[in-house]
Amino acid sequence: MTIQENFQEVEMTDHTKVWHKTACVLCSANCGLEVRLNGREITRVRGNKAHVASAGYTCEKGLRINHYQNNTSRLTTPLKRIEDGSYLEVDWDTAIAEISSGLKRINEKYGVGKIFYYGGGGQGNHLGGAHSTATRQAYGITRKSNALAQEKTGEAWVEGQMFGTHTHGGFHDAEVAIFLGKNPWHSHGFDQARRILKEIANDDNRSLIVIDPRRTETADLADYWLQVKPGTDAFLLAALGAILIQDELIDSEWLAKNASGIEETKTAFLTVPIEEYAERSGVTTEQLRNVANRIAQAKSVSTYEDLGIEMGPHSTLISYLHRAISIMTGNYGKPGALGPHTSVAPLFNYATAGREPKDPVTGGKIISGLVPCNEIADGFLSDHPDRSRAMIIESGNPVHSLAESDKFRQAMRKAELTVVIDVVHTETTEQADWILPASSQYEKAEATFFGANFPANTFHLRQAILEPLEGTLTEPEMHSRLVQASGVLDGLDLGPMREAAKQGLDTFSEAFMAAAMENSAISAYGAVVLYETLGKSLPKGKEGAAVLWFSCQMAAQKYPQQIRDAGYEGEGTQLGNALFEAIINSDDGVIFTRHKYEDAFDFLTTPDQKVNLLIPEMHSQLNKLRSAPAKYTSEEYPFVLSAGERRGFSANTIVRDPEWRKKDKQGALRIHPDDAKRMGIIDGSRVRITTEGGEAVAVAEINETVPCGYISLPNGYGLSYSPAGGDAEVVGVAPNQLTSTYWKDSIAGTPWHKHVPARLEMIGT
Repeated sequence: MTIQENFQEVEMTDHTKVWHKTACVLCSANCGLEVRLNGREITRVRGNKAHVASAGYTCEKGLRINHYQNNTSRLTTPLKRIEDGSYLEVDWDTAIAEISSGLKRINEKYGVGKIFYYGGGGQGNHLGGAHSTATRQAYGITRKSNALAQEKTGEAWVEGQMFGTHTHGGFHDAEVAIFLGKNPWHSHGFDQARRILKEIANDDNRSLIVIDPRRTETADLADYWLQVKPGTDAFLLAALGAILIQDELIDSEWLAKNASGIEETKTAFLTVPIEEYAERSGVTTEQLRNVANRIAQAKSVSTYEDLGIEMGPHSTLISYLHRAISIMTGNYGKPGALGPHTSVAPLFNYATAGREPKDPVTGGKIISGLVPCNEIADGFLSDHPDRSRAMIIESGNPVHSLAESDKFRQAMRKAELTVVIDVVHTETTEQADWILPASSQYEKAEATFFGANFPANTFHLRQAILEPLEGTLTEPEMHSRLVQASGVLDGLDLGPMREAAKQGLDTFSEAFMAAAMENSAISAYGAVVLYETLGKSLPKGKEGAAVLWFSCQMAAQKYPQQIRDAGYEGEGTQLGNALFEAIINSDDGVIFTRHKYEDAFDFLTTPDQKVNLLIPEMHSQLNKLRSAPAKYTSEEYPFVLSAGERRGFSANTIVRDPEWRKKDKQGALRIHPDDAKRMGIIDGSRVRITTEGGEAVAVAEINETVPCGYISLPNGYGLSYSPAGGDAEVVGVAPNQLTSTYWKDSIAGTPWHKHVPARLEMIGT
């Protein structure tokens, strides 16, 4: 049977009565959806009850995805900046040829390694990023980063040394669920988040613990809400860990069998002044003891950190502390506890944790190959001879999303060549030399690599439900053209592999493996080779998914029994082919591995295959915590600004049309009633926010969910938007007008977006 015969064809239709299966693209959960179309308009949306992970669940954001798909700022042709600063429309062949020539010129002029790549995987737009590896290889691009490097690199650094792999909480089964700086009601982070939160809250035998300065929707459901003072989470967790040890609430028997560095860790916590740290954090010792006892008594505990602490003081230390608390109470590798997971494509290389190189220009720690986002601009603006000279930005808007926006604009202007790949005009495309228009996430096959379930892990390849907008290309097609323009594939005959693909997966597998043994270029540029060979035999719209064939083969080598336990048959490449075929054919997603809980310890790659509690840098930071500043505000900047709160209608920068919001259309600055009264601020007042990074004007909203001395702006606002036939307008505040690259974590270099010293001034009503 041929591949075309074996795979289901994607039916492209605009029939208004047909439900098309796809997924939400507005957060990392990527819940399964069914939609109806009228032409190119998405007219109705509902949850897909058959979806392997979300099972019909969706939130209010997913119901309004047409505002993403049909954006008046869509790009429809390659654009080249000319001498007067305006843009000239060019054809694709010209764009690819000139960009390729420009990249080669940078390498010839400055040497290889001076081109920077940013992005390649925003909110479930990952297949393009997978193909970018070939482009980076072709042009010698070694410097890279993306949004993960301002959020998750500290966490990855800790997990790499503690486990050697990524872990995730089993919240569906957890007796106790702990959320730190996270509001899953809006930011999700696991499947069916609101359903699970309600289940825990309504079960007398389960407990929800929230550590957050704000009274969030999740805090309202909590059994224990620890209203920590902004920026003091590390003190709270240190005190909590010390109570567990000093009150002998840890699981010593389990630790002796499954962990190392126990005594050193106990010693580090024993020096913690519990009452002092409790007071500094704003909670009582009694509250902490109650929580400590609840954790110790529970059969299972899962923890989840998010941006509220990952973008604030002591973020990497916090990543360590809450995991240490979980491990000291035996909460790893069992239902409802922390556990590892298989991945179709891991987002980080955990094996290098603790042995990272430093950026030669800025000196920052490069975790899993990612340059700290706070240092990217400095890498261009420096006078260092090895500074970056050009950049490619794909599926990202760093001018808006990274700290100190004006600084990144300066970096783009200083670069000798800037190329931006995106679906719409953004704050970043405005600075680019070249703009390449991408097909939207509903015009091509796409997937997310954020799945983190255990013991059964899932993967969903969603089909294209619309033809690509005329003039656009998919990212895999762009990368294929750029790689071929580089000349690295010259002389390589892909014809035999294309013919083999027509005969079926088994024949293709043999041909690919044989060709890779003979020619190293096959492996070096594997994503593009797969796209140009196997991809041409896949159903229309799914060509870019060919890269998943290699991922399936790697998974089959690493987890053969677990893949068979998930229902697939075969050995070696045949097993990988069976998995690939299932992924390609399923509109609802698949379970691709089934583990047993005892398998969790097989994932550990530490030297003794135990959980490692001894991370010297973390113990050192814990010991020095007592001398850390009590606060980072001042008389000049008395407020703590959280720049980028997640709310019901905020979604980073992926939806630019403000009309998608049913409420909070201006993105109000939330302020506590007591602060507002003292300053004479009323609802709807216009207030000026000033920080070391800049200033902005916002509309005030008096809100009791934020504490005194704390103000909050939502993410996803301050975007330039052009209504049909109208001039561009900006609604709300772009948070990174107010942030600074100076404030960052000492280990990972992650920014303090959620803890920005600020002052307020009322300027009118």
